[in-house]
Amino acid sequence: MQIVVTDGYTLNPGDLSWDAFKEFGELVYYDRTPPDLVAERCNNAEIIITNKTPVNAVTLQSCQKVKLIAVTATGYNNVDIKAAKEKNIPVCNVPVYGTDSVAQHTIALLLELTNHVGRHAQSVADGEWSHNADWCYSKAPLIELSGKKLGIVGYGRIGKRVAAIAKALGMKIIFNNKGKTSLPEEADLDELFKQSDFISLHCQLTEENKGFIIKKLLMLMKPTAFLINTSRGQLINEKDLAESLQQNIIAGAALDVLSIEPPPADHPLIGLKNCLITPHNAWISFEARKRLMDTTLENVKAFLAGKLQNVVNF
Repeated sequence: MQIVVTDGYTLNPGDLSWDAFKEFGELVYYDRTPPDLVAERCNNAEIIITNKTPVNAVTLQSCQKVKLIAVTATGYNNVDIKAAKEKNIPVCNVPVYGTDSVAQHTIALLLELTNHVGRHAQSVADGEWSHNADWCYSKAPLIELSGKKLGIVGYGRIGKRVAAIAKALGMKIIFNNKGKTSLPEEADLDELFKQSDFISLHCQLTEENKGFIIKKLLMLMKPTAFLINTSRGQLINEKDLAESLQQNIIAGAALDVLSIEPPPADHPLIGLKNCLITPHNAWISFEARKRLMDTTLENVKAFLAGKLQNVVNF
């Protein structure tokens, strides 16, 4: 049996091991696979392990030996799950691995927006404190979070974990979860955008919500409010967000994800003074990546034992 890892570097840049997969057959490993080489590299694969490498209908048509596609992520929009189902190929993902890491990164972005730790540390490194006339100074207003309202769009595992941490900081929570709860904290989307001092996105990407953050919605926000996204970049109309930031319709944004990754150098949000961007690394703690690899291994083991788990297309 041949197992092909199409793009394993982001999951394991060297501090983990793929050796456990060798128990099941020949392991063929690639750090990265460009789209035009997927079919060629997976031609003899019975199991494809992919993170972001696209596995489309054309690939599946030419790779006749494939029996399982294991996605080393929660999102699986890089795989044509309909085409896989038509060929009776199960697609497995890892639904829970990065809850604490992503929630932690969300709060880190929130604190950077309010306390500007990086900006102030850099100013000290640049010599500004040494040459300052006063014993303390601030490069931007610091904001106390206690009593501020955090609106959370998508109240799943990560959204709830973010809420728990924010509550510990004294924040008030409202959320929108498409009416799936009867809790008094749930608000409709417009009301959430109007009321919140900070809005954090934690919803899955679907055809219905793709690009739903548009200027009309952003204009409902307070001019002092901030938008945070550690979910999916495609949720935001980035041109509208860039205009809203440039026109000071909202105070700022902090993003770990963009619609195109890596982004083009002329991306409209890169370089804006009131927009923080990190390179989609909220999930990348060692602990989260180890859970991700361990669960992927269990997905493969379960398949080979005839007991499918974490299947998304059947």
